[in-house]
Amino acid sequence: MSDRKVALAAWESLFRAQHELFTEMSADFENTDLSAAEYDVLLTVTRCASRTARLRDVTANMLISQPSVSRLVDRMVARGLLEKCPDPEDGRGSLVHATEAGTRAFRQIATVHGRSIAERMSRLDDDELRTLTTLTEKLRGS
Repeated sequence: MSDRKVALAAWESLFRAQHELFTEMSADFENTDLSAAEYDVLLTVTRCASRTARLRDVTANMLISQPSVSRLVDRMVARGLLEKCPDPEDGRGSLVHATEAGTRAFRQIATVHGRSIAERMSRLDDDELRTLTTLTEKLRGS
């Protein structure tokens, strides 16, 4: 078992680093057509085959509650960024599909946001980035 003081210091450092980076990167979404949450939905959906994902999988990747994700997806459907239909394999579930407009909006911001992430993460070298990935996956139980 790890030392409690060391564990608390590590947690505080991780939490503050995440918060500061997230705050800095929020600027990537200013004056764009997508919010950070909408970008996150489109990131999940566009990574899937045929740009289609189960709503429950989108919800599992989000850091907001299931009802909030459902409302967000419904707003994105109304804006023409996503299409939503019943899941033929699960009568209670839904599928969401990124439209051409949603994919285009995602790609426009992804280019800028990707550069922003790379720039901020360049404070670490490749070995440190791999170590960070390994450690955060271990913390997440992945």
